[in-house]
Amino acid sequence: MRSLYLIGAACFLVSGPALAQQNPGPGSSRPTPEDLARDSVTVGIGAGYMSDYEGSNHYSLFPIPGAIGTVSGYSFTVIGNRASVDLIRNQPGPTWDIQLGPVAVLNFNRSTRGGIDNPQVRALPKRGLAVELGGYVGIGKTGVITSDYDNLSVSLSYRRDVAGVHDSAIISPSITYMTPLSRKVAVGLYASAEHVQRRYMTAYYDVSAADSAVSGLPVFNGNGGWKNWTVGALGTVSVSGDLLRGWKLVGGVTYERVLGDTAASPLVSVAGSPNQWLGALGVAYTF
Repeated sequence: MRSLYLIGAACFLVSGPALAQQNPGPGSSRPTPEDLARDSVTVGIGAGYMSDYEGSNHYSLFPIPGAIGTVSGYSFTVIGNRASVDLIRNQPGPTWDIQLGPVAVLNFNRSTRGGIDNPQVRALPKRGLAVELGGYVGIGKTGVITSDYDNLSVSLSYRRDVAGVHDSAIISPSITYMTPLSRKVAVGLYASAEHVQRRYMTAYYDVSAADSAVSGLPVFNGNGGWKNWTVGALGTVSVSGDLLRGWKLVGGVTYERVLGDTAASPLVSVAGSPNQWLGALGVAYTF
C-alpha cells in the first residue's frame, strides 16, 4: 500500500493552494493572495490496480479513499492505509517549507488469504494487521524550476509496528516534484525507497520448514536491508476549470523494484516477481 499512498497523496496534494498558472492566457488569472492563504480540503475516491501482496505477480482492483488539506496553515493527509499531519505551519507563496509530524500506517500485507491468488502463498499462515506508528521530517521549496508555484520536497520517515505483527522499524526516504501546467492541469514525479529490519523479513518473506511442507515453497531465511525502490508519475485535471476548487480527475502509475533478500524470497522469486506495477484512477473534490 506504500506506493498506492504516494499516488493518492501526490495527486490530491496538487489540489492544494500552491497551484497557479505561470503564464495566464486570455480569460484566466493568477490566484489571489486570498486563494493561496485560504483553508483547502480535498476528498476523493479511486481505484488502484495493484499486486495481491508486495512481490506477487497477480493483480487486483482495490478502493482508494482519501482526504488531504490545509487548515489554518497546518497540512494533513489521510490516504488509503496511511495518515500524517505536518505540525509546522505552512506559508503561502514561493518559500521554504519545513515539515515535521506524526505518521501512522496500517500494513495489510498478507493479513488475509482471500485476496491472494497464488495457492502456494495462500497456504502460508496469514499475518495480523500491523499498526506502524512513527514520524517524518522533510523540507520543500515552492518556486523552483517552472514557476513560482512548482514544488520540490524531500523527506525521511520512520515508523515501527506496535501491534506485534512484524515488530520492526521501517525507514523511508522520498523525493517529490509537482508542477502546475495551468489552472486546470498539474503533473508530478516522485521516487522513494524502504529499509526494513530482520524481523520484517521473518514475518512476511521467510519460509520455515513447516511453511515449506504445506506450501511446497523452499525453506528460506533472509535478513533485513533495503526492501525496494519506487518511481512514479501522476497527474490531475480539473473538471470544473480550476484545480483550487471543484471536481477533478486524478491518476498515476508507479514501478517498484523489490530488492535484496526480499527479492530472493520464494514468495517473490518462485511465486511472484520483483517487478511491481501499480496504476490508479479516481475523482476528487476540493472545497
